[in-house]
Amino acid sequence: MVSLSQVNPKKNIIIKGAKLHNLKNIDVVIPRNKLVVVTGLSGSGKSSLAFDTLFAEGQRRYVESLSSYARQFLGKLDKPKVDYIKGIAPAIAIEQKVNSTNPRSTVGTTTEIYDYIKLLYARIGKTYSPISGNEVKKNTVSDVIAYVKTFDTNTKLLLLAPIKIREDRDSIKSLELFSKQGYARIKYKGKVIRIDQAPKDIGKEFDLVIDRIITKNDEDFYNRLANAVDTAYFEGKGQCIIEVLENSQQRLFSNKFELDGIQFLEPNVHLFSFNNPYGACPKCEGYGDVIGIDEDLVIPNTALSIYENAVFPWRGESMSWYRDQLVNSAYKFDFPIHKPWFELSSDQKNLVWNGNDHFIGLHKFFETLEEKSYKIQNRVMLSRYRGKTRCNVCGGKRLRSETDYVKIGEKSISELVGLPIERLIVFFSELKLSEHDTKISNRLLKEINTRLGFLDKVGLNYLTLNRKSNTLSGGESQRINLATSLGSSLVGSMYILDEPSIGLHPRDTENLVEVLLSLRDLGNTVIVVEHDEDIMKAADEVIDIGPEAGTHGGNIVAQGTLDEILNSSSLTASYLNGTMKIEVPKDRRTSKNHIEIIGCRANNLRNINITFPLDMLTVVTGVSGSGKSTLVKKLLYPIILKETGGYGEKAGQFTSVKGKYSHIKHVEFVDQNPIGRSSRSNPVTYIKAYDDIRSLYASQKLSKIRNYQAKHFSFNVDGGRCEKCKGEGEITVEMQFMADVHLECDTCGGKRFKKDVLEVTFNNANIDDILNMTIDDAIDFFEAGDQKKIVGKLKPLQDVGLGYVTLGQSSSTLSGGEAQRIKLASFLIKGSTKDKALFIFDEPTTGLHFHDIQKLLKSFNALIKKGHSIVVIEHNIELIKCADYIIDLGPGGGENGGQLLAEGTPEEVAQNKASYTANYLKEKLN
Repeated sequence: MVSLSQVNPKKNIIIKGAKLHNLKNIDVVIPRNKLVVVTGLSGSGKSSLAFDTLFAEGQRRYVESLSSYARQFLGKLDKPKVDYIKGIAPAIAIEQKVNSTNPRSTVGTTTEIYDYIKLLYARIGKTYSPISGNEVKKNTVSDVIAYVKTFDTNTKLLLLAPIKIREDRDSIKSLELFSKQGYARIKYKGKVIRIDQAPKDIGKEFDLVIDRIITKNDEDFYNRLANAVDTAYFEGKGQCIIEVLENSQQRLFSNKFELDGIQFLEPNVHLFSFNNPYGACPKCEGYGDVIGIDEDLVIPNTALSIYENAVFPWRGESMSWYRDQLVNSAYKFDFPIHKPWFELSSDQKNLVWNGNDHFIGLHKFFETLEEKSYKIQNRVMLSRYRGKTRCNVCGGKRLRSETDYVKIGEKSISELVGLPIERLIVFFSELKLSEHDTKISNRLLKEINTRLGFLDKVGLNYLTLNRKSNTLSGGESQRINLATSLGSSLVGSMYILDEPSIGLHPRDTENLVEVLLSLRDLGNTVIVVEHDEDIMKAADEVIDIGPEAGTHGGNIVAQGTLDEILNSSSLTASYLNGTMKIEVPKDRRTSKNHIEIIGCRANNLRNINITFPLDMLTVVTGVSGSGKSTLVKKLLYPIILKETGGYGEKAGQFTSVKGKYSHIKHVEFVDQNPIGRSSRSNPVTYIKAYDDIRSLYASQKLSKIRNYQAKHFSFNVDGGRCEKCKGEGEITVEMQFMADVHLECDTCGGKRFKKDVLEVTFNNANIDDILNMTIDDAIDFFEAGDQKKIVGKLKPLQDVGLGYVTLGQSSSTLSGGEAQRIKLASFLIKGSTKDKALFIFDEPTTGLHFHDIQKLLKSFNALIKKGHSIVVIEHNIELIKCADYIIDLGPGGGENGGQLLAEGTPEEVAQNKASYTANYLKEKLN
C-alpha cells in the first residue's frame, strides 16, 4: 500500500481518516477525471463516504470561499469527521429526489431547453396572419432606404406622410400648425399644392409632403433621407409613402406590425414565457390548469359512445334533450355517435365541447347552468362536475393565444413543447432556415440539439418539454439533472451520483453508461454510488465497502479495476463472479384467483386487457415510460382500493374489472415516501417495538422505586424526556433570513432524556444506549436478555436487510428504499391475519445489493406464504427472474408504449421475440 504522502493530489482525491457514521477511520485514494463506482451492501457506508464526507466537504469549501456577506445567508456547514481531504474539486451532487413541487416547473424549464427555444422564436420566429396565412412584416427605415436605392441617380421622388385628422379637430387649423412646424406643401386630390393655398373645404385626409428627393449616390444623402423617413413615420402615425414624380407610382410603407386589419404582437422573449405576465395565458396565469369543469367527471367512462350516454350530465329525463339534439342532427355534420369516446379524434371531441349550429356543446351547457345558479339544483349539478381541469382558453399550453401565430418550420412554440423529445430531435435536425436566420440561430440550435441529445441518451426520449416536473419519478428527475449537468458542459468538477440506474430498464442502462463516460471525458471526476453490474463493468475504478452493513461495515474490502474486484473475497465479488447467486425458483406458483382489468386506457395505455394473478409474486416490467406506473398506480391500486371500501385517488380510464378476488380484503401500496412526518419518528416507533421496550424499562427495579411508568421513557410526551429539547436531542435555532442551525442540546448532551431516567438500565444499557444500537446489535442484546417479544418485532427489519439502521435514527434521514422496506417489515410483523391483502411495491430493489435482494425475496415469500398477493413494478433482472408471473409492457416509452408485449412465467416471456426484457431474462435463466 502506497503511503498517502506519496500520492499526487493533482491526480487524485485523497481522503485520510474518514470516521463519519459507521466508517472505520478509512483512507481512500480516488483517481481524478475517472469514472469511479462505490459499491457494497446497503448500509455499508457508501453514501457516508460519497455524500456525507466528499460532497459535504466540497460544499463547505465552496461556502467558505464566498464573502462573509453571502455566507451569512447560507448557514454554517459542519466539517465532516475526517482528518483531511486533498485534491478535491468543486462538487455537484445529483440525488434521487423529485426536486420540484413548483407547479410552473416543466422538463423544458429544468433542462433550460425551453429558454433557448424561447430565444429562438423571439429572434427568427415569423408571424403569420390567421386570416390570409401571409407573413406579417413591418417596414423599418432601412427598408425604405433600400427601396430608394433601387432607383437610378437623379430620379425625382416625393416622401409623403398620409394624414388623417381627428373628427373633433379643424382641418385648416391643423394645416396652420404644420406650416408653423416648417412644412410647406401637401398633396391633395393628386396635386401638390402649397399649404397656404389649400381650399377652405379640404377634407380630413391628405398627404403631407415631408421631402422632395433627387436620388444621389453618397453617404450624406442617405443619412439625411433616414432622418426624413423617421419624421414621415412620426407624422403619418407609422405610415409613409414614396412616390415617383414621373409616373405617380406610389409605394406605402408601414412600421406597424399588422396585416388583414389585425395588429399583431411583435415576438420577444417575454411573449413566449409563461412565467411572465406578458406571455402567460390571462385565464390560468401560466399554470395550464384552472378550477373548472373536469372532463373526467363529465365523461367518466370513455368506452361508451355518445349514443350510450358517455356524457354523464346528459342522462335522465330533463337533460337527455341535449343529448338527443346531438344524436338527431349528427348526420348533418358526419359525427359518429356509435363510436366509443376514446376512439374519437380530438376535433370530434372538441366539437362535443364547443357545439355548432345544430346542437349546444358542453361549454355552453355549463355556462347556462352558471347563469341560472340561483336554482339550487343547478348549483348541486355544477359542484358534481367541478375539478382541476385544463384551461379552456390556452388548452393547457400556458401561453397567450397570440404566440400561436409565430412559427418556425410551420410549428408554433406550443406545438413544439407538446412533442415527445424523440420527435423534437427529428424536427430540429430537419429544420431548413435561410442564410440570414442560420447565422442568428446557429449558437441557439447547437445548445438545443446538444441538450435534447443528452435527454435522449439518458432514456427520457418519451417525455415532452411541457411535462410538469412534479409528475416525474425520482429516477426520471435524477436523469434530467444529469442531462442538465451535461448540457452545462462544466469541466474539472466532481459529480457524485446516487444510483442513476434506478427506474431504468437494462436496455437504457447502456445509454446511461455512455452519458457517464462523456461526462468523464469532458474532464470531470464522476463518482457513482451503484449496484448495477453494467455500470461497474464500465468503471475505471471500483471501491467496494463492507464487508457487511452497519457496525460490521465501514471498511474498504477491495479497490481497483473490475477484474481486481472479481478476484477479491467480498460479497460483491462473490455475486459478480458467480460463487454466490440468487437462485431461480425450482417451480413457479399457480393460482385460480385473479383480477382482470378490461380496456386500460389511462395516459398512454392502448385499451389493453390485463390479468393480474393473485396469491403469488407478479412483476410488471417494461422500458422507462412504457406505462407500468400508470397500469399499477393509476388503475390497479385505485380500482381495488375502491372495491375493498377504501378512499383514494380517482382511477384512470378503463372499461370494467372482473375476476376472482373476493378474498382480498384490503390493498397496501408500499411506496418510497418517508415513514413519518415528525422529526422524532424512527424505525422502532413505526413498527411499534418501542412500546415493548418502554414497558421493559418501566418494569425495572429502579423504575418501580422512583414510580416511573412507560411514558417516562417516551420522547413524545412530557415526563422523562429532556424539557429543553423536548426529546429531540438537538435544539433548532431559527435564524432570520438564514438556514436553521441544529445544535446538540447542552442539557441532555443529545441523549433526549433526563439524567435520572438514564440511570435506569437493563443489562447495563440505558434507554439512550438502546436507541443508538443497530437493529442487528439490538437483536443480539435482547436475545441475551430473553426478550422474545421485542426480538420478534425487530427480526422482520433484519429480514428485509435493515440490520444496519439504528433503532433511534430519525425517519427523515432514511432513503426512499429504506422507508419502503420498513413498511414491508411492519406488514411482516402483523403476521397471518385472516384478511388477505394485495401488496403493491414500486421498485423495491432501489438501493439494494445482490445480497439484500436475496433477503427481500425471502420477505416476499413469507408474505405470500401467509396468503397475501404481491404485485411489483421492477427493472432489476435478479428479481424479475424470481417472479411467478410477468406482465411486460412496451415496446418503447410514451406514445410508443402502452401495449402488452408478453405475459406468463419468466420462461415463457424469455421466448418472446417482441420483448426487450426477454433478451436480458434469457441470459439470467440460462
